[in-house]
Parts: sequence; structure tokens; C-alpha cells
Amino acid sequence: MSEALLSARDCCFSYGEGAFGLAGVSLDVGAGEVLGIVGPNGSGKSTLLRLMAGLLRPSSGGVRMGGAEVGSLSRRALARRVAFLPQQAEASFRFRVCEVVAMGRFPHLGTFGFLGARDVEIVDRAMQETACSALADRDFSTLSGGEKQRVLIAAILAQEPRAMLLDEPTAALDIHHRSDVLDLLWRLSRKQIGVVVVTHDLNAAGQFCDRLVLLADGRVARAGGPADVLEAQLLSEVYGAEARVFPNPVTGTPLVIVPGEAAHDAG
Repeated sequence: MSEALLSARDCCFSYGEGAFGLAGVSLDVGAGEVLGIVGPNGSGKSTLLRLMAGLLRPSSGGVRMGGAEVGSLSRRALARRVAFLPQQAEASFRFRVCEVVAMGRFPHLGTFGFLGARDVEIVDRAMQETACSALADRDFSTLSGGEKQRVLIAAILAQEPRAMLLDEPTAALDIHHRSDVLDLLWRLSRKQIGVVVVTHDLNAAGQFCDRLVLLADGRVARAGGPADVLEAQLLSEVYGAEARVFPNPVTGTPLVIVPGEAAHDAG
């Protein structure tokens, strides 16, 4: 991994009495990599992502971005460095696609919020890099699920962040659009952006992520490359169901099969 861009150290968090969150979680995200956070429901994946995005504050430990404590940065300063896309993010009004993408420039705008020539250029480039240019004048609400996700990724790309944090970005997509979105995120990471993806889809994580962090009961069960983390005995223990792992005959990446009811959580 390259030098850490975003780091969490010994992070603990609780939602209150009887509502456990995280216990001593540490991880690093490097520029130019895709880090996948995986684990069963309730293991702390979304909580960890929100801590890294500065939306929650750890009860102990901390998150640092480029040497600065995330909690010490203003919302505007943080948004210039870290972009966050929550689950099922959606525009509430009838905006055109180009307007949705332009919202990503807000952290960089002046007092009056007008887009300058450079801002317009960045918005156009973000739409080009996410294959959204042909959709520019479409009403966002009329788009398919896959198109909407590409537009929302274009919007956070327009922020010019150093790190992009995405919570279940492919959860509502079919297989084709899921692969398109994950491939897009992988390509964006090669522009030296650190990409962190929370996902339930172990097979997609194994194929598209450079490294994985497996959470269980708010702790790191294992971190490393996909082949190290997607190990049958470990997954069986963490998910509480028999897991089988084979090499994908096409990609060579780990292929996880969890028979029975646990198959949905395992992807």
C-alpha cells in the first residue's frame, strides 16, 4: 500500500447503552487504492465509514486525513478532502443531471455560490469520466438506478476529493450496473484517489478491491488482500454459516459460496 492518506486509529464508538458500535478499529487507506469494508449486518461497517467521513465522532481513538484530525476540520474544509456517498442517496427535487453534478463544487465556491469557468470545466470533466455527459440535460428523477449512481459518483468526483467513501453504492443495482459502478470506482482510484467501499457483496469486493477489512462485532477480524481475507474457515466463523471459497475461473479472484439463508449477506 502507498503512504496512508486517511487513517483510523483505535476507534471506539457506541450508540448508547446496549447499542454497540466499534471497539478499537484501526485501518489505513492509501492514495490510488480501493479498500473494501465487509462483514455481516450489524458488524459496524456503516458506522466506521461515517467516522471516517467525520459525520460521527469516536468516543476514543481518532481519524486523520493528511496529518489533520478529521474532527478538527470545518465541514467545508473536510468536504474539499473527503467525499461521502451514503446508502440510497437521492436528489429530493427535480434537478437536471448537470445541476446535480455541479452540487459537488459547493465546498469550493465563494460567498455567492456562483460557478466560475474552472468549476464548469471540472463538472464537465467529472461527467465525462463517469460517462454522464449524454445525460447532462436529463431530469435526475427519470434515470435508471445505474445511471443515478454514476451521476452521484460524478458529483462527489467534482468535489476533487483525495478520498471517496461510499456506503453500499451497488446495493440496489442489477449485476450489469453493479459491475459498471465498481469498475468505475476502480478506474477513479487509479487517479490517486483513495476509495473506500462498504459492501455486502463479497465476490464483487474480492474482484474489484485491492484490500479488504472484515469486521465482526465491531472489531477487525482480518485485514489484507482479498485472498487473505476471503478464507473459508474465517468467513464461516464470522457469518455463522458454512462458506466455501474457490478461485473464480475467469478472474482468478476468490469466489465465495454460502449455501442457504446466509447467501444474500455473502453476495
